[in-house]
Amino acid sequence: MKLTQNTIFITGGGSGIGRGLAEALHKLGNQVIISGRRKGHLEAVVAANPGMHAVELDITDPASITAVAKQLISEFPQLNVLVNNAGIMLPDTAAGQVDDELLASTVTTNLMGPIRMTSALIEHLKKADDAYVAYTSSVLGFVPMALTAVYSATKAALHSYALSQRFMLRDTSVKVLEIAPPWVRTELMNSSEVELAMPLDEFIAETIAVLGTDAVEILVERAKPMRANAGADEHAFVTEFNTQVLELYAQ
Repeated sequence: MKLTQNTIFITGGGSGIGRGLAEALHKLGNQVIISGRRKGHLEAVVAANPGMHAVELDITDPASITAVAKQLISEFPQLNVLVNNAGIMLPDTAAGQVDDELLASTVTTNLMGPIRMTSALIEHLKKADDAYVAYTSSVLGFVPMALTAVYSATKAALHSYALSQRFMLRDTSVKVLEIAPPWVRTELMNSSEVELAMPLDEFIAETIAVLGTDAVEILVERAKPMRANAGADEHAFVTEFNTQVLELYAQ
């Protein structure tokens, strides 16, 4: 994708990967709008980056999503990029009884939220030139971490949804991207100081470099070994399979 002169909305932009992407894209000359539930975090990011904007958003609340989508279309009609980045990650107990509140909040935030947010903006994006929908998934969508089985499952589902949406939007101006981070030093799972995790600034720099290409999967080098688990021919296979299905139902 082009890396400048976009109007970009990023969910979960108050910290971690979301903030890193927002600041990097802001510096490249894009109009960036971030969102999140923590007003103080949003205000801190905006204060540190003059010209950036922020809106409060509860990604688990359909009414909040609808209201923010209407606000964005009204105040930023040139909006052409949506980055679905908001997410939560908590340990669970797949070998026992899974806490229902954890299950519901993780699925609602990580899967239903991005789908709802995209749905609320997709018709607007179809009218824009150089439009993109990006999803921040995870390499754990390809190789799950058993200690966070629910989180891993939501990221696998998000990857699957991105594949379907990419196919269904193939004849429109909207391109679907998937950013699949490896373990990165963020607040998730208290990973900020973990030596094995990738430093956030290194991840952002490498991710921005890949974003500037024609790639539909945005993978840093550390992510590629785990992504390869699913096979390199997945996209071609998905396209061929779905083309055959459409031809079958057209008869």
